[in-house]
Amino acid sequence: MITIALTSIFVEDQQRALDFYTSVVGFEKKLDEPVGEFRWLTVTTAGVTDGVQLLLEPNDNPVSQAFQKGIREQGIPATSFVVDDLEMEFERMTLAGAVFVQPPTDLGGVLGATFDDTVGNLIGLTQV
Repeated sequence: MITIALTSIFVEDQQRALDFYTSVVGFEKKLDEPVGEFRWLTVTTAGVTDGVQLLLEPNDNPVSQAFQKGIREQGIPATSFVVDDLEMEFERMTLAGAVFVQPPTDLGGVLGATFDDTVGNLIGLTQV
């Protein structure tokens, strides 16, 4: 059996990403270890000690920069998170400073919204 324990997104600024993902999205910092000039920096769902970690990967590579720019320009989220109540999260995150490029929308069987994470990515929220 293969288990997802860690996934990552490229970010333009690790500290700004940490601030956004903790104060606006509501995740908790899990790991923060120096790795050369960068950090091994992960966040996880608040209150879930053994949950999947999201690595805030420094975007310091021309290939990853082109990828991030390309999918953003096409309106494609870098990743998506599942929520129980999309309208509630939309309101909470908007009040916390998130900018949504797509408000909650019926996508045919699921509700979806997309926000700008301030560090180069569009991120999807989905209520199934």
